[in-house]
Amino acid sequence: MNAKALQEQPYSHIPVMVSEVLTYLNLHPNGTYLDGTIGAGGHATQILNQLSANGKLIGIDRDAEALEICSNHFAASAHPVLLYRSSYHQFPGVLKKLKISELNGMVLDLGISSMQLDSDSRGFGFETEGKLDMRFDEDTGETAAELISRLSEKELADLIYQYGEERHSRKIARTIKSIKQLTTVADLKEAVRRSTPPHQRNKSLARVFQAIRIAVNGELDKLAIFLDHFNDYLSIGGRIVIMSYHSLEDRMIKHRFRSLKQSGKLKVLTKKPILPSEVEQSHNRRSRSAKLRAAERIA
Repeated sequence: MNAKALQEQPYSHIPVMVSEVLTYLNLHPNGTYLDGTIGAGGHATQILNQLSANGKLIGIDRDAEALEICSNHFAASAHPVLLYRSSYHQFPGVLKKLKISELNGMVLDLGISSMQLDSDSRGFGFETEGKLDMRFDEDTGETAAELISRLSEKELADLIYQYGEERHSRKIARTIKSIKQLTTVADLKEAVRRSTPPHQRNKSLARVFQAIRIAVNGELDKLAIFLDHFNDYLSIGGRIVIMSYHSLEDRMIKHRFRSLKQSGKLKVLTKKPILPSEVEQSHNRRSRSAKLRAAERIA
């Protein structure tokens, strides 16, 4: 998307739990921080406001469109953000390029942005139109339509059940595979409509779209890799803050934090996940499923 197109399509991003993120990061003005899912720069803007001229903020994202918006947003900033198009699980390679060995803090927001959900060309949301793509990085990998076409009915049912925790997964998969050419959001919505009771249909739609998106982007695999390595790159006293939006991710984060705590390497700062306030949830309905966990490296 070029600059003219960006101007024609103004995008307002509402970052989730900003004050909680800043509190748990416990920012040092001269510190070095990583936003591994920088998106349009919502959290990054607030982090940058608390850094001195000697502080550093590194931003990573797979989405080229989001990075372009972010780059334009920070173009006039007195303290530039170091932006890289990559996946957050590959952050060690980015740090190596920058000759940075440790970080004072990291933040991940594992949610899908409003820009992505509302885009008619990306296929992330069931309230949109257009082709069934769902890739965060539109230049690599197979689309959602291609994945659905490749999988058997059983594989698709297992995927929807495992990643979406959808109890109608078998029936939905059977209906999906009965459609000869399923290539659009409307096609997938129709398959779910035929397979689910009307009173719970929107929840089923959300679960099915979530499951396929997770599979298309390898989201849980990437999170597992990140969780295996993040602590090695935090300074002693460095903080990690992660926001997740479904139980599969939250469970992985909880278990990894617990494991590092038991080995004496990490202090868990959130005994239970932090949830958005009622006020925030009323103003930003997409924050409602967010859960924040934070920890500090101690060894």
